[in-house]
Amino acid sequence: MNIETVEVEKQRPPPDPGSGKRLPESLWVNRKVGLAMASSLVAAFALASAWLTPRGPVTTGEALISMALALVVGLAAGILTGSRWTVLMSPLVFVVVFELARIGTIGPTVDGIRFGSFFGITAFVLGRVVHGLLVLAPMTLGAGFGVWLAGRLGHPTAAKMGALGWVLTGLATLALAIVAFSVALPASTAPILGPEGSTGRGVAELTRVSIAGHDLSLMIRGRSVENPILLYLPGIPAGTDLGAMRRDATLEQEFVVATWDRRGAGKSYAALDPTDTFTLEQEVADTIEVTNYLRGRFDEDRIYLVGQSGGTTIGALAVQQHPELYHAFVGVGQMVSQRETDVMFWEDTLAWAEQTGNTALAESLRRNGPPPYDDIWMYEPIVSHEHDWNRYPGLDVSNEMPSILFVPEYAWMDRINAFRGFLDVGAVQYPQLQELDFRQEIPRLEVPYYMVLGEYEARGRAVLAEEWFTALEAPVKERIIVEGGGHRAHFDKPDRFAQIMGDVLEQTRTTSIGNEG
Repeated sequence: MNIETVEVEKQRPPPDPGSGKRLPESLWVNRKVGLAMASSLVAAFALASAWLTPRGPVTTGEALISMALALVVGLAAGILTGSRWTVLMSPLVFVVVFELARIGTIGPTVDGIRFGSFFGITAFVLGRVVHGLLVLAPMTLGAGFGVWLAGRLGHPTAAKMGALGWVLTGLATLALAIVAFSVALPASTAPILGPEGSTGRGVAELTRVSIAGHDLSLMIRGRSVENPILLYLPGIPAGTDLGAMRRDATLEQEFVVATWDRRGAGKSYAALDPTDTFTLEQEVADTIEVTNYLRGRFDEDRIYLVGQSGGTTIGALAVQQHPELYHAFVGVGQMVSQRETDVMFWEDTLAWAEQTGNTALAESLRRNGPPPYDDIWMYEPIVSHEHDWNRYPGLDVSNEMPSILFVPEYAWMDRINAFRGFLDVGAVQYPQLQELDFRQEIPRLEVPYYMVLGEYEARGRAVLAEEWFTALEAPVKERIIVEGGGHRAHFDKPDRFAQIMGDVLEQTRTTSIGNEG
């Protein structure tokens, strides 16, 4: 090295101590910058969540991805600020931005919070508490770890975790891991085994079918694919009966039973939006499309259609429009006029409240007056007391929600969505049912019709069903009373219902043979 080079190097200024700082360290010099960046990151995540999942995560995939992203966002926010206040700031910013961004989404679980009723509290838990468990909890945990990591990276004032902090953080991490594991468990349905444990010609599957642009869930089970096809329609709004159908497998011996979660119900809750296309006419069209899917898949000209409660509304309209697709229609707990049924339920609930001295309920019912109502919340006193004033000896609540949800056919999110669907679909669908009355709109069916009523069916349904049945014209019609049964007579007495369906199968086969001759 020559003398000139040495002199030049001596003239160079010494390096700036701050020029080698890593990004977090440069942010920590100015806390406001770090706080602004952390808040912006959380707000951006909230905006993206409101756009992609305005009802919160609704599928298993959405739930797991949301949990992972929330954990990462919280971790980054904690590192950027190095302040324990991030543990509170991050979820608060997320809630404010998310709630503002999803204004316009329809349904009780996303509307204004109401703590004055059981349904209101339920809506809050399903719409906000569950969302908090899946997003806010991992974000808070991530923020705590982020603050600790900031200290490890050299933040001069980052809070220390401490022994108690590590214990609480460890417990929170374990709890969150258990939630994630529970959410991740997939749904399944048991195989139908033939001789010597073989699967034979049976079918047992959970599948999804694209109907009118929505992926909708079907459980299809039967001992032999050669057997007749039975499509089962649970009640509306948003009924799901996979668990109830699995309690007794008798029907699977004579039929291939397709149990459908319609749009917005149970395993198909994610298909609820956009709600402006959720119409009664579309549900009927969806039913016909599912019917054609089953006909094509199993190479059948016609199938059997069974509806329960509000499912009989959809079923009767589908049969009226396309009788050529069905062997017969079976209505269990037949609905005729939702409006008149609600009025009679209001009368019976008021009478029970007065007889039992429930003055608060009686006053609420009188104040509201008889339905219909513009406010969906006003129906709660009517629909929530049926088993109080209409109890019967064979009443088995294990045939109803939530008991029927605890079967392998439902994943964790499916169980949550079963309740969300009842509330959110009801808000959209219930007003559409008010002008429907089968006594005027369906005077005739072109297929054999079998009306199945429980012995203890509520007056508000039984009276109207009897009136419609008496006036109805059909090639064959039969009224069947199930002793000891209620509104869900086919689940109250499954053996009796299997016998009824066996008789239906035999009668319609005979009729078909006679017609062909």
